[in-house]
Amino acid sequence: MQDYNLNELNELGSQIRRDIVRMVHAQNSGHPGGSLGCVEYFIALYKVVMNHNSQFNMDGKNEDLFFLSNGHISPVFYSILARTGYFPIDELKTFRKIDSRLQGHPTTHEGLPGVRVASGSLGQGLSVAIGAALTKKLNEDNSIIYTLHGDGELQEGQIWEAAMFASAHKVDNIISTIDYNGRQIDGDVDDVIPLGNIQDKWKAFGWETLSCDGNNQEEIIQSLNNAKKMTGNGKPIMIIMKTEMGFGVDFMMGSHKWHGVAPNDEQLADALSQNPETIGDY
Repeated sequence: MQDYNLNELNELGSQIRRDIVRMVHAQNSGHPGGSLGCVEYFIALYKVVMNHNSQFNMDGKNEDLFFLSNGHISPVFYSILARTGYFPIDELKTFRKIDSRLQGHPTTHEGLPGVRVASGSLGQGLSVAIGAALTKKLNEDNSIIYTLHGDGELQEGQIWEAAMFASAHKVDNIISTIDYNGRQIDGDVDDVIPLGNIQDKWKAFGWETLSCDGNNQEEIIQSLNNAKKMTGNGKPIMIIMKTEMGFGVDFMMGSHKWHGVAPNDEQLADALSQNPETIGDY
């Protein structure tokens, strides 16, 4: 765990939210809602909890690895990568442009530092990450694998195959997180395919579980650190992270509408007025 200043992390959060809405607005395309809701998670992971190296190497030996499974929230992912030194911040202006390394859904073949898996198709990231976790064990590397998933993604069957495999093979060096915002592209999750009690489901599949408020910066840091203390005990770990889609931009909260809709000029100005520039726009 790295030392941190909460005020500085909150300032970074405001800047990342500006990045997200500006990137999506510029191309009139992208997914702002889920991105805004996961800002605190990414700050906790990349600025405090995870042992990582911005001099990116795909092998990732002797460092923690992160796999983004719900790749449509690429705006927040690209922003934190840029603002932790993986690539120039100015490159954020190329989001979703032709021949850009910052495509709408991250892909490895673009060669963007920090991206370890192509994650346009939902449900696959946990399987990939478990493979990386087993590789760490084979190499006697005590580092941790982190993953992030959407709650709507839990409607994909491959997630549960991976969940069974991880517990059966005692993959206890993985900390996965569910962005539990209750929304997906077509409506509320409970109106599409209700998930029931998510925590009980993961426990039934042999995982240790924690829960937290994912929009509370200190709470998500504490939850991730608590999860780290639980590794190495024979069980994979799942954090159920309650968030609000669109958090930090009032008119984007409370609805699934902003899952994949870009703000217009007036809406952009409103969103930016709620998130002051702190460490410099790209």
